[in-house]
Amino acid sequence: MGCPKALVDSERILTRLRAEGYEVASSYRAADLVVVNTCGFIDAAVDESLQAIGEALAENGKVIVTGCLGAQPQKILDRHPQVLKITGPQRYEEVLASVHEHLPPKHEPFIDLMPEQGVKLTPRHYAYLKISEGCNHHCSFCIIPSMRGRLVSRPIGEVLAEAEKLVRAGVKEILVISQDTSAYGADLNYAADTWRGRPRRARFHDLAAALGELGAWIRLHYVYPYPHVDEVVELMADGRVLPYLDIPFQHASERILKLMRRPAAAEKTLDRIAAWRKAVPEITLRSTFIVGFPGETDEDFEALLQWSRAAQLDRVGCFEYSPVEGAAANALPERAVPDEVKRERRERFMELAAEISAERLADKVGRTIQVLIDRVEDGTAFARSASDAPEIDGMVRIAAAGTLKVGEFAQVEIVAAGAYDLEARPVG
Repeated sequence: MGCPKALVDSERILTRLRAEGYEVASSYRAADLVVVNTCGFIDAAVDESLQAIGEALAENGKVIVTGCLGAQPQKILDRHPQVLKITGPQRYEEVLASVHEHLPPKHEPFIDLMPEQGVKLTPRHYAYLKISEGCNHHCSFCIIPSMRGRLVSRPIGEVLAEAEKLVRAGVKEILVISQDTSAYGADLNYAADTWRGRPRRARFHDLAAALGELGAWIRLHYVYPYPHVDEVVELMADGRVLPYLDIPFQHASERILKLMRRPAAAEKTLDRIAAWRKAVPEITLRSTFIVGFPGETDEDFEALLQWSRAAQLDRVGCFEYSPVEGAAANALPERAVPDEVKRERRERFMELAAEISAERLADKVGRTIQVLIDRVEDGTAFARSASDAPEIDGMVRIAAAGTLKVGEFAQVEIVAAGAYDLEARPVG
């Protein structure tokens, strides 16, 4: 459950269990035991996780709970005291030990029977690559550092070795994820490893450059706009990584950003965006925002709308502020924004975002672009361009799919555009 980072955690647990001879069941009732990997970031995610635990208990009865909500075990036990075990995020060994205790393996592990890339929960042609755990930021609305700890980067040699295995297994797109991708390696003092006969430093730029040698699409998520991000934009200009940046700006009012404990320089951010687009005209910028943060006034919200009109971001998500137990924002003296005002602001914000998206997508009509085919149904192919991350962005529909196959690249001409999606036809 939750974000792609939790999905990667699930993949790691499944890989270890499959290596020991366990199999994945198709339903709760068909399983001998259920592991629920939870999310605990916002109240809605907590409720969804607790509901999933309840469903697993009702259908199966033997349930182990892990993930971010596991860092708050009493909250789980208050609702579901009968769970077998609760572990926090990244506690892979504890999960495995609990599985062994309640469902011992039937035979010794045969590691060589596992696919080299391990078990993946994504389609064969794309995969998430987690490069670090934890976060050193102290955003007032967030409790991720208290659940996942401070930044812990993986050695660059280990990351690149995993990426190579993924590409050898047929992965065409690697989505780089973490809590703070652009801080990668800071905790390692940017230590170097040897890869392909050359030393590679554990730096964001060096990692992106090395990944760009693999011949796959490299998509960068959760990037904070530190100055050195400009160096990675240069790699995009050279075609070594996808011209796509996922940057969580969160707001544009300097007053609200300060209350959030976020960088508060909206004008400089607009200058950065302009510079990136000058260097890479085709760059796609995605971000998420929070409306209704405690103390947000009409003037603060209007500042966000004005900034959004100026920024012209390609892909945008927006959430109504939800208090999270343990977050510093709970202690702010600022007045809470009424729920109906939050909803109205989110609706207005997303209406503007849809208008901007539609205008930017309309400019692509008549162009020929490369897409990656995600699925084919009843003669129609559903694909993604360099501008589209799976699950969260738009898609490219190709009505006359012909011989197009899932997991392959194709050249298509854009023939129509909507608010978020494109229509295309095959070329050649």
